[in-house]
Amino acid sequence: MNGKIYTVIAVALMLMIACQSKTEKKAVEKNRWTAEQAKAWGEENGWLRGSNFNPSIAINQLETWQAETFDTATINRELGWAEDIGLNCMRVYLHHVAWEVDKDGFKGRMNKYLNIADSHGIKTIFVFFDDCWNPTYKAGKQPEPKPGVHNSGWVRDPGELQYEDTTLVVELEAYVKDVLTTFKDDKRIAIWDLYNEPGNSGYRNRSMPLLKKVFEWGWEVRPSQPMSAGVWNLSLSDLNKFQVENSDVITYHNYEGPEKHQAAIDTLKLYGRPMVCTEYMARRNNSLFTNIMPILHKEHIGAINWGLVAGKSNTKYAWDEPIPDGSEPPLWFHEIFHPDGTPYKQEEVDLIKSLTLE
Repeated sequence: MNGKIYTVIAVALMLMIACQSKTEKKAVEKNRWTAEQAKAWGEENGWLRGSNFNPSIAINQLETWQAETFDTATINRELGWAEDIGLNCMRVYLHHVAWEVDKDGFKGRMNKYLNIADSHGIKTIFVFFDDCWNPTYKAGKQPEPKPGVHNSGWVRDPGELQYEDTTLVVELEAYVKDVLTTFKDDKRIAIWDLYNEPGNSGYRNRSMPLLKKVFEWGWEVRPSQPMSAGVWNLSLSDLNKFQVENSDVITYHNYEGPEKHQAAIDTLKLYGRPMVCTEYMARRNNSLFTNIMPILHKEHIGAINWGLVAGKSNTKYAWDEPIPDGSEPPLWFHEIFHPDGTPYKQEEVDLIKSLTLE
């Protein structure tokens, strides 16, 4: 999609913003950060750069956070590799079931994670809800990876259960408010990412009620850190409109090459707030460290790629190109390091260092 089309979309979005009701405007004005607050946050935090982080020994969010599989040694080792190449921020997914089973233990493990990350000079973007991959889940032992299948065990939150159990929203509200209240003034947290890719998995506007609710719950706590929900699909106009209107800072996903990524940046700049790209880098799609990270550095946009260390999530395999025998893909889709800490491509690590260790 070319830059002119992106600009037309941006103008259309702004016209929709201008037409929202006075009640909606007042709610946003009361609860959302001002542009000045957002700018101050951006100046304080500097250029955020890092990865979406799931420890290599965890297939999904539950295996990351459940007491039986929470692995501080692996987290410490892998975040050390991130520190060595100059990364200073990780985006980490939570899951309400891990909280539901063991509320205090879950928050204690979050604190342990934050202590480890902080010891490596790394801030954290925590993600609450997610519309991607498997629709159902359960506590306890998680499935083994399906050989060669990208994110074979990743689970949505809350997924299909929110449509099957209308009382679940009470639990979700308690979860979000409890976690936000506990960590609302924690300087180790850079951003609360309230909802990953709302509308994915064919949900589209079915995700709007929960998206609105999670912002309302967040506003009731009003943490000192910014809250956001990243835009990711131009066809989801209603969701996009709500997300950019209500986020304290602008976050987005883009797995396109440099021309289309720059066009997206030029559009989102019109909103006049700090920006963080919370997902990019898919080698098959020509979204690379070498051609995207320098753009984000130049534009002073946070650069959070998908994947740090290859492991049980199988995200070195492409979205729609399974390799059933589990053999090595000809080109890794995501990830920076092998499980032993060896870089997948030394020239990529050299480029990251050149941008981050200045």
